Amino acid sequence: MNPWRPPPVIQPKVIGLLFQERHLFAYEVRSATGQLDGVRPLGGTIHFGETREAALHREFAEELGARIETLGGWTAFENIFLFEGQPGHEYLFAAPIRLLDRELPFHEAVTFTESNGEHCLARWFPLDRLIAGEPALYPNGLRDALLASDLLDEA
Repeated sequence: MNPWRPPPVIQPKVIGLLFQERHLFAYEVRSATGQLDGVRPLGGTIHFGETREAALHREFAEELGARIETLGGWTAFENIFLFEGQPGHEYLFAAPIRLLDRELPFHEAVTFTESNGEHCLARWFPLDRLIAGEPALYPNGLRDALLASDLLDEA
């Protein structure tokens, strides 16, 4: 299996902001050498003809086998980045969510498989540490979007 690299196109994506006890549920982003590079909330690409809402519901069904409900408004931002030396560019829509039919263990990692076959680990990360940059919070701009919103007060 080839490691993930950003495609040379602008991608529209969605991410779900799942909070519990001042923690954010996110998956580990690892470098090609296996080092933890940062964390990113679950979500994925919006398919052609698909609404952002439908894409977010589909992604959580695929990754966690869970149904979700969006809890508030959407935040949009642009992410231009380098990953493993390759440039990436995406427009993201983020929304706070809750799970409707599944609970995630608070002190254990959850394994899921991406559509490309990559196995990922997700867990709850303390918001205070993520805001401080330990570990890095992806996508770029999410930290600032959280700080500018009232989501941290409600988490």
